[in-house]
Order: sequence, then C-alpha cells, then structure tokens
Amino acid sequence: MERTFFEQLKRIQALAEIGLEYSNSNYDKERYDEIQEICLEMLEDLTDIPVAKIRPIIQEKNGYKTPKVDVRAVVFNPEGQILLVQEKVDGCWSLPGGWADVGYTPRQIAEKECFEEAGLTVKATRLLAVMDKTAQQMPPEFEYVYKLFILCEPLDNRIAIGEETIGVDWFSEQHLPELSKPRNIESQIHLMFQYLRGEITEVFLD
Repeated sequence: MERTFFEQLKRIQALAEIGLEYSNSNYDKERYDEIQEICLEMLEDLTDIPVAKIRPIIQEKNGYKTPKVDVRAVVFNPEGQILLVQEKVDGCWSLPGGWADVGYTPRQIAEKECFEEAGLTVKATRLLAVMDKTAQQMPPEFEYVYKLFILCEPLDNRIAIGEETIGVDWFSEQHLPELSKPRNIESQIHLMFQYLRGEITEVFLD
C-alpha cells in the first residue's frame, strides 16, 4: 500500500507541474502550486527526506514531467557467466550502467558505462528489454524510470574496478551475489540468462 501511495503522490505532483506550465489562469496556477507543495510535504513525511532535497530531484522545471532513462550493459563470457559490478553506494551488485547522458546514444552509454565501471571494452549489439521500474516492482524512488537492457559483446577479457565500484566479477545464474535492488532485481538477471540460452528472442517490453 505504501508503494502505491508513493507512486500516486509522484503522479499528482507531476500533474500539478504540468498545470503550472500550461494554465493561463493565475487562479489555477495558485491552486496547482498549492497542490504541488502539499505533495512535496507528504513525500517528506513518507520518506523522512526534507522537501529541499526532494524538490530538485522530481521537479523538471520545464513544464512536463518525463521518465529518466537507466541503461544497463548485459555481458556474458564464454563460460556463460554474467558480468556484475559491486556498487560503492551499498556494497551490492548490479549490471554495469547508469543514467543516460545527453549527447550519447543508448549504445554508447552501455559501452561507456561498462568500461567505466568494469574496465571492460565491449560492443553493444542488441536491445534485450525496455522495462518500467514501477511495473517491475522495484524499490520506489522519486524519479520515474525506464530501464534499457542492452546486450554487449566483450572485445577483450580484462576487467577492473571503476571509480564508482568496489568489485567486478563474473557470476553463474546459480550463484548470484546479493543484488543492488534499486538497480536490478533477480527476475531481471534471470531474464538475461533466458536470452543467453535462446529461450526468449523478442525484446521484452513493459
């Protein structure tokens, strides 16, 4: 129930932000502004995070709220193991990746993040999945997130710890480490192995 309430508050806040941008009535703008402030205060109560820290994360300031894009590189070695990195922020493991940067294609993001976080040079070859983080029942956060999972071919066998990671290694499906759930969950990793085995061929789309 808490998750549903959290997502509903974010949706109301986004609608208020759209109303502030497109309404021509000062009366309506005052009401939208009040709705937005109430939502921020309720989010503060729900998360114990001050409004001052919530506001810059969830407000677009351009009038229309859009999802953020998280790109993940999916890399397998010849032994059928998947590449994971250990996140410095929580000590748990995830597929190499991060927020999409302006000026880079999804392919370039996957390749760049893999090199920066795992020290591995790869070539992005195929889009495997486009997932809505909320639809995947992942831990809630202020941003609304789409996740792209892109298959990458390793061009060498060198792996190394990056600036934002404290570990990097290959793992079999049967021996996965504790995952960084804000970034990926077990069902997503198992889905990647299904692609490896050829059990799924079409792009997964939420």
